[in-house]
Amino acid sequence: MIEAVGLTKQFGTFVAVNQIDLKVSEGEVLALLGPNGAGKTTTVRMLASILKPSAGWARVAGYDTVRQAMQVRHAIGLLTEFPGLYLRMNGADYLDFFGQLQGLSPAQRAARSEQLLRRFELWEARQQRISQYSKGMRQKLALVRAMLHDPRVLFLDEPTSAMDPHSARLVRDAILELRRDRRTVVLCTHNLNEAEELADRIAIIRRGQIVALGSPQELKNRLLGAPLLELRLAGALDGWLQDVQSMVQVVEHGDAWLRYRCSDPEQVNPRLLQHLAARGAPVVMLSEVPRSLEDVYLRIVNEP
Repeated sequence: MIEAVGLTKQFGTFVAVNQIDLKVSEGEVLALLGPNGAGKTTTVRMLASILKPSAGWARVAGYDTVRQAMQVRHAIGLLTEFPGLYLRMNGADYLDFFGQLQGLSPAQRAARSEQLLRRFELWEARQQRISQYSKGMRQKLALVRAMLHDPRVLFLDEPTSAMDPHSARLVRDAILELRRDRRTVVLCTHNLNEAEELADRIAIIRRGQIVALGSPQELKNRLLGAPLLELRLAGALDGWLQDVQSMVQVVEHGDAWLRYRCSDPEQVNPRLLQHLAARGAPVVMLSEVPRSLEDVYLRIVNEP
């Protein structure tokens, strides 16, 4: 659904995006991460046919972003960081106006607006002026506008910013539903927990280039090493420590627990548990120690 080759944008002597290659499949959620000024927004603007690239090319939903810009804009939904709402309009009229721009019939506009306003709990406020909306309500209305014409591709820049936890949950559930419906989503966010929950793959941009790309688990394994496993027993560890050390590399341990690494946990863990069970070890739990996407992100962006 999205393909970019050598995508580059230069403003004078400043190179904002430098030779980005990217492919995003139908039904995939890609999280675009990076520090402020890394090139995320410029990349999205080129993919959304708002900016022309200085070099390279991109196709979105099968359309060239330069030669077929109008078709791209009809095929996508776009939520920008600062959505620029028309504050003197009420919510219903605002959506009706943008539905007309997307070529929806009056019946389609009415049905789709009601469906989305109810989903995001804005239906009761539809006749209020947008200037009376809270920041979170405005953000939800901007998301409704992006989804109004049921686009095949959505670009969402900080979709849950300024939202309370309940509203943010509504938005995250909507993104998961879009993935189930085979919609393609590119999500720009600084919320790493949100990115890890929603994204099939993560792309980290630094100084205008994609420096890491893969699923959250792939990036953790690649950049943080083999997973760390924790074994907990019901009794003292002393009598079983030597058994475990004979099979895995123990990193640390306490009175009734230990942590170890192994390169092939799918093979090693069943054998280890079978061995301990045969010896009568009171195993309570074996689990992977959580490793956060934040650890991966900070390791990358802090590199010199």
